[in-house]
Amino acid sequence: MNLFAEMRALVLDSLSDLQDAGGLPRDLDMANVAVEPPRDAAHGDMATNAAMVLAKPAGMKPRDIADALAARLLEDGRIASADVAGPGFLNLRLSPAVWQGVVRAALREGVDFGRSDMGQGRKINVEYVSANPTGPLHVGHTRGAVFGDALCSLLDFSGHDVTREYYVNDGGAQVDVLARSVYLRYLEAHGQEVAFEDGTYPGDYLIEVGQALKDKVGDAYVGKGEDAWLEEVRDFATDAMLGLIREDLHLLGVKMDNFFSEKSLYGTGRIEAALNSLETKGLIYEGVLEPPKGKTPEDWEPREQTLFRSTAHGDDVDRPVKKSDGSWTYFAPDIAYHFDKIERGYDELIDVFGADHGGYVKRMKAAVSALSDGAVPLDIKLTQLVRLFKNGEPFKMSKRAGTFITLRDVVEQVGADVTRFVMLTRKNDAPLDFDFARVLEQSKDNPVFYVQYAHARIRSVMRKAEAAGIASDAATLAGADLDLASDPAELALAAKLAEWPRLIEIAARTHEPHRVAFYLYELASELHGLWNLGNARPELRFLQEGDIAATQAKMALIQATAVVISAGLGILGVTPVEEMR
Repeated sequence: MNLFAEMRALVLDSLSDLQDAGGLPRDLDMANVAVEPPRDAAHGDMATNAAMVLAKPAGMKPRDIADALAARLLEDGRIASADVAGPGFLNLRLSPAVWQGVVRAALREGVDFGRSDMGQGRKINVEYVSANPTGPLHVGHTRGAVFGDALCSLLDFSGHDVTREYYVNDGGAQVDVLARSVYLRYLEAHGQEVAFEDGTYPGDYLIEVGQALKDKVGDAYVGKGEDAWLEEVRDFATDAMLGLIREDLHLLGVKMDNFFSEKSLYGTGRIEAALNSLETKGLIYEGVLEPPKGKTPEDWEPREQTLFRSTAHGDDVDRPVKKSDGSWTYFAPDIAYHFDKIERGYDELIDVFGADHGGYVKRMKAAVSALSDGAVPLDIKLTQLVRLFKNGEPFKMSKRAGTFITLRDVVEQVGADVTRFVMLTRKNDAPLDFDFARVLEQSKDNPVFYVQYAHARIRSVMRKAEAAGIASDAATLAGADLDLASDPAELALAAKLAEWPRLIEIAARTHEPHRVAFYLYELASELHGLWNLGNARPELRFLQEGDIAATQAKMALIQATAVVISAGLGILGVTPVEEMR
């Protein structure tokens, strides 16, 4: 149940009644009528802007509409009060029975409470991580992996048909560099001394790969030129790195539905097919680009290239797809890859890129717009950098990869659950500070602990109740007399639960899973606040000695809270804890 959607429907029905009675003109556009939480909780439970947005098209004063709407809404038993504020905003207070209905719904629906059908089964392809298969995933990839995975879970929870996809960049020059690096480790395995030069990868993670290559081929490649081993070693090394990447993703709890190889686009006609699609639309031409910004004409050597007219679809400049020597640019296979996704029938595409890909956004959106004739939207989410700290000081870990901190380094320090939650405590496009000491401390300032502690507290109460022989199954609690848990502080917790279905739809619509983490922290704060009030006011304690009915009413409220916390953590890919250790 989405209580805000229900109240909006009530507002729209009431406006329709006013139209039928002649109090409002017909043919008013109601699309912008909203029912939302008020900016100040002291003003009420919900607020509607109906009078404000309808006043001008109706040719009426906002307060006149608000007064008439308030009178109509008060005829519904769910509305306890309707007060006009300012120029015409309408603040609503709901009856306790409404909040009690939210608690019962959460208990009956379980972790499906808040699940939405807003997606209507729309097929969405989410590409994330997509690191070059040249080594283990680093801490920057970790943030993209967590963000993308949580976004997929959020979209699934909101009724979309989601495909999790990893684009394997195995078609560029970097895999040749990987092959040469593995060859050096292979020579090392044969007892030779080697030097890592020309940008080769010196990380220790390739030692085992070099040894594995030796075990496979013996000394067949020793002393041979690249023409004898480059292609075979490249394939062997890429497979090994993909295995390592899969292990890293598994360690983080990420499972991809599909790994798509860039290499599969070359020599198969798929790049040509994508560009032919653009050419038939008059978007491929031979031309000369303007000098890049910062270049003087004397520094610039103009040359004719094959260009994509991306400016026709919102880009700043047209983009080359083929170099003057006839080879493809990096952009060409990316166009072909997205063309393939469109051909697979996706209704929407989402790419999760690192911050260093910001300059790629407009050209990629232009390509998808052109390829799909504007029918398939592409949203590109950029994940900003992660800065590592310990006790507030910059923290340098050992670099087993040779040049960077790996995903495995981070997870082994704090665990997958903590890593995932912390990576979602900031919006994706904001830098994130990861303090190894702070994320493990047991305090309100640590959102991971604070949310998990709320769930553990609830589970502790439930275990005590069960030990006392008090029935606590969902059906029993859903049927409890919730009038016995109707203190304003208890109703405030129920009201927070009511925000969950609305939050899901907003987060899914905006592709912002961090909203779930923020909400869980706020919900945990309400739970802890109610717990603390019980220290001073015994009637608010969850276990009421000698009063099973009151105990079950309060257990119903906190168990509904546990249901939502569990569902929210599930979307984030975090396991709720039963007790704190």
